[in-house]
This record gives sequence, structure tokens and C-alpha cells, in this order.
Amino acid sequence: MIAVLFDFSGTLFRIESTESWLRGGLAEAGITLSEDEIAGTAKALEVAGALPGGANPVRVPEELIRLWAIRDESAELHRATYTGLSRQVPLPDPRLHDRLYDRHRSPAAWQPYPDAAEVLRTLRERGIGVGVVSNIGWDLRNVFREHGLDPYVDAYVLSYEHGVQKPDPKLFATACEALGADPHRTLMVGDDRRADGGAAVLGCGVHFVDHLPVTERPDGLLPVLELVDGACEDSACGSDK
Repeated sequence: MIAVLFDFSGTLFRIESTESWLRGGLAEAGITLSEDEIAGTAKALEVAGALPGGANPVRVPEELIRLWAIRDESAELHRATYTGLSRQVPLPDPRLHDRLYDRHRSPAAWQPYPDAAEVLRTLRERGIGVGVVSNIGWDLRNVFREHGLDPYVDAYVLSYEHGVQKPDPKLFATACEALGADPHRTLMVGDDRRADGGAAVLGCGVHFVDHLPVTERPDGLLPVLELVDGACEDSACGSDK
């Protein structure tokens, strides 16, 4: 069968802004800061790369370099890495570091791209298998359920559940096997040329989208439908962008 694999963050969904993330964590903790304090703290957290799915750290602290490289291989490593980055920034309550980490895992912290539902629904209607392959340290299935996209996903292959990260081809191979799909008839869609590009080693087609705010990428996934149409006609799948 023909199948399409999607990355999660920056491809199907986008995390909220660092300031929104901080405001949500402060509200949940019942802590009030001035607007200047919120702006300054949010900027510092962004520079630190403390928000998973957000900007990468400007500089990874020496004590976190090893963890950063393998952060998505387990839930424990993921939490330790990102709370470690967060702790580079002073917060009004030390418990906020863990609270903020927990907030980023909530469905409310994520928004699907405007065309995600249409693309996933259309693929389902065409009988095309859909998998989500993500470098992540927590179970994202609830995000898909809460946003109504879970019915369109046939398989989730998450790095922390397998102890291996993209671009290792093992994750893509696992997804293809779960879907009963030939890698040469499978398209990987993602925003990271290094990580998602690893699917090409198996012979998968690869298509890249831009990691942009939701409001700036209203139809970036729609070309996937055209690529799949061509694959159905040519018995091949995929195209490099």
C-alpha cells in the first residue's frame, strides 16, 4: 500500500509561543508578574531553548551537551534535558520548571496547522495509511485526540518508546512495518532536513515543509495530496522539495 508518514512538531502541529507557555504556567501556579517581567523571562527561556518544540538553545550548557544529543530516547532524558535548560533561567518559584514542562505536554499548548485536518482526512478517504514518526519524550496521542485528528492516524512511532531517534532509519522502518507499507511507496513529510531526511535511506520519498507559526503557514501541507496522487498513478511515492 501507499503510505504517508508525518513528523509532529513543526509539521502537523505547532507549539504555543514561549510567552504564552510562560503565561499559562504562571496562571496555573497562581503567580503574578509584571508585563516587563513576563517579557524578559520569556525571552530568556527562549534563548535557553527551554520550550520543547520551540527554538533550539542559543548555547547548550556544557553539563547538558550529552543529554541534548540523546534527549528524545526516553521520557526521563527528555524531562531532564528541558528542565535543565529551563533552570538556566531564574523563575519566581523553583517548582515552575517542572510545571512548565508538564504544560507543554498538554493539548492546549499545541495547535494544528490549518490544513492538517483536511490533508489527513483526505488521505484516510483515499485508503492511504498514515503514520506519525516523532522525536519526542512523551505520549502525544492525547494531543491528536483532543484536536480531533486521532481517527486519521493508523500508527504512532515515537522515539522515546523505541529508544532511538530520527534520523535513525529504524524508526521509519518500524512505521512502515506497522502500516504494512513498502518504504519505496512511502512518503515522509517533515520540517527537519537532517532528522526527517533519514527516511530516504530506506528509499522513502521525502517532502519538507517550513517550520513556521500556524498563522504563517495556512496551506503548507496541501502539496502532499498532489504528491500522493502522482504516486498512485506512477506506483512511486515522494519528492524532494
